[in-house]
Order: sequence, then C-alpha cells, then structure tokens
Amino acid sequence: MGGYERILVPTDGSDPSETAVEHAVDIAARYDATVDALFVVDRTYPATSHWDMVVEDQEETGEEALDRAANAGAAAGVTVERHIRRGKPHEEIVDAAADYGSDLTVMGTHGRTGLDRFASTGSVTERVVRITAVPTLVVGGAQSATADPASE
Repeated sequence: MGGYERILVPTDGSDPSETAVEHAVDIAARYDATVDALFVVDRTYPATSHWDMVVEDQEETGEEALDRAANAGAAAGVTVERHIRRGKPHEEIVDAAADYGSDLTVMGTHGRTGLDRFASTGSVTERVVRITAVPTLVVGGAQSATADPASE
C-alpha cells in the first residue's frame, strides 16, 4: 500500500510557495494525510541595529503565509499543522522533514536558471533537493517565470 501520511510544505507567502501549498493540500486530501506548513525565519541576514524589526517582519509574513495554508487545508478538509523555525532555510526544511516524519516535501520554485537561480529563493529549493533524504516534489518551474510575450 502506497501513500503519504505527512506532507511538509515550506511557505514564504510567495506565489510559487502558494502553488506548492495547493499541491500539498490536494495530495493530502487524496491520501488523508496531514500537512505540516513551515515558515523559516531566515537567520542568515547580517545582524543590524534593526534586527528585531527584521525578525518581527519575517514572523508577521510567516504567520500570514501559515494562515493561508491553514485556510486552504480547512477548505479541503485537510489537517494543517503550523510551524515556525529559525535558521538557515534549507537546513531547517531538511531538519523539519526528518523531525516531523514527512513522507513527502512539496516546494515551489521560481523556475529561474543560471545566475538568477542562485540569487533567488529558488536556490533554497535546489539546496533542499540536493541534501534531503525525503522525496521532494518541486512545483512551478519555468512556466512561473515565463513573461507574457504581449507585454514585451
């Protein structure tokens, strides 16, 4: 018997992570699984005199992203557990997957390539995929980064 019991979905409130939440909730509904929605307060920023405000802003963004994930789960009849962790995002995501007993991690990507990829949050997804032992579904891809030709 295959299936999933716990699905981890890191979210930062961006469009790609919202897409990942939708996929995670859909998969969870099919398998009667629990979704662990995770926001990581990024501790890799250099310390500044305004550090408390930076952390507070991140936590507010995180609570809003987790609210949206919980609402998506509620609309689909899926249990969503909310988590906030602090540290390097890719390390916290990998650790969370192990800590929560995740069967699957679902992550969004901006679909960028080359240097743009390493300057974006997409690099977090790439790092997680490289080091995690948990199967990871990456959603978004090149379509999310494609510009509308009519706007050029």
